[in-house]
Amino acid sequence: MAGSSVKPTPILKDELDIVIPTIRNLDFLEMWRPFFEQYHLIIVQDGDPSKIIKVPDGFDYELYNRNDINRILGPKASCISFKDSACRCFGYMVSKKKYIYTIDDDCFVAKNPSGELINALEQHIKNLLSPSTPFFFNTLYDPYREGADFVRGYPFSLREGAPTAVSHGLWLNIPDYDAPTQLVKPRERNTRYVDAVLTVPKGTLFPMCGMNLGFNRELIGPAMYFGLMGDGQPIGRYDDMWAGWCMKVICDHMGWGVKTGLPYIWHSKASNPFVNLKKEYKGIYWQEDLIPFFQSAVLPKECVTVQQCYIELAKQVKEKLGKVDPYFIKLADAMVTWIEAWDELNSSGEKSSKSTSK
Repeated sequence: MAGSSVKPTPILKDELDIVIPTIRNLDFLEMWRPFFEQYHLIIVQDGDPSKIIKVPDGFDYELYNRNDINRILGPKASCISFKDSACRCFGYMVSKKKYIYTIDDDCFVAKNPSGELINALEQHIKNLLSPSTPFFFNTLYDPYREGADFVRGYPFSLREGAPTAVSHGLWLNIPDYDAPTQLVKPRERNTRYVDAVLTVPKGTLFPMCGMNLGFNRELIGPAMYFGLMGDGQPIGRYDDMWAGWCMKVICDHMGWGVKTGLPYIWHSKASNPFVNLKKEYKGIYWQEDLIPFFQSAVLPKECVTVQQCYIELAKQVKEKLGKVDPYFIKLADAMVTWIEAWDELNSSGEKSSKSTSK
């Protein structure tokens, strides 16, 4: 087949964007070429907008830097973080596709226990296109996977499942640990490949990691705001988890499911635990108030869209978490700005203009 230039069309080729936040040349895409080449990429360049980011030839992409974000969003650009990978959520906003897959630039293709390369994107798509089971736990995990089913005692009325909003993938090699855990286990590596996909039960929160994540943008997109992090903010490295907690409360309210487990990627680089501790220490402290807040958050039945849910959640963040620290008042305002910007960009036709298109 070496001489043949016809490649099979991958699933959801025209319905999915791959969003990558970066500050460096994207050489890592070479390894992903067999799996990503036919999809459209949205690259969100963080840091110095005058720096030229090199993308390997043959990829279809658009690239946005801070100048583009400021130009497209105007004053509302204040809700997009700077000098933090939280800026990736701008890519979610300007995408016009039904699905998003986002990955970090230090994540490579992993191998399964048989030594075969894992097509992470394909597994995320499988997760998203099959239902979830948030209301009743199936002990054989995902009943919709080949070779599995609902076990005895599973209510037939619930076997249709619920729409899947989010597919949360995992990582081999460098685990996604916080700074204190990194410091006490500097050499720990994740070598455990667990061949399972689970639905996170309704009413249960989890720490969402943004480095290997798929979601249905049409369903849950407006809730996938990665908050105010990085430059000028008192906290970092909580962007994806903040989005995950907000998203999960809204999915529970709307009756949608969230899956975690497969696919694995190979996380190649451990970040500096001392730098991480500086970014995280307020979050580690605040978390003891944040988790009870999200666990007890209730959205009124009048909230029937994700936007309405998110605005209501922002109101509760301001009222309740504003007492923990003034930062949360600022964050609640940014949550509202995010929804306004999302609606502006996604209401009528395409309003975004790209800085680079190939």
